[in-house]
This record gives sequence, structure tokens and C-alpha cells, in this order.
Amino acid sequence: MSRLILAGVLLAFSLPVLAGSFAGSSAGASSAGSSASSGSSSGDDKVVVQAREDAASFVATEGRIRGAQLEAALRHLREKDEAARKASDMQLAQAILAR
Repeated sequence: MSRLILAGVLLAFSLPVLAGSFAGSSAGASSAGSSASSGSSSGDDKVVVQAREDAASFVATEGRIRGAQLEAALRHLREKDEAARKASDMQLAQAILAR
């Protein structure tokens, strides 16, 4: 299992992902075409940070394992960011990992 998680983390860092927009950073535009940044607070970031382990499991198992913290982070990101609403669960999970 830990090899799968490690593989998922490595994959996430090697792929261009949508982290800039989804994670609340104003570092640049997402590949979904949105240049607007999210004005997240530290409370918002906490939801996303807490979902990292679930996101790693989700990516490593190609979406077969969906943890409760990942589900909460996906809902949160989609509520706050238009580009996140258009992204797949996998893209968002990768963005959480790349953060």
C-alpha cells in the first residue's frame, strides 16, 4: 500500500496540475483556463491540507479509494473556485498533492 501511495505522490509531482487556482494560490492561471485566484483563509487551507493523505490514496489507486477528508476538500474547492467545478476529482486530488 505504501508503494502505491508513493507512486501516486511521485506521479502527482511529475504532472502539470491545477494547483495554482485550486489551492488558493495566486501564483498563476490553471490549465483549465482560469486566471482568477481564490481568496482562501487559513481555515480553507486546513481542509485541503488535511485531505493530502486521502488524495494520495485516491491518486495511487486510480480513484478506487475515496476518503472522507478528500470528499470534504473536493466539495470545498468546488464551492470556492469556478475552475475547480470543471475539473475532475483526479485533477483536484493531484492539485492537493502538488500544493
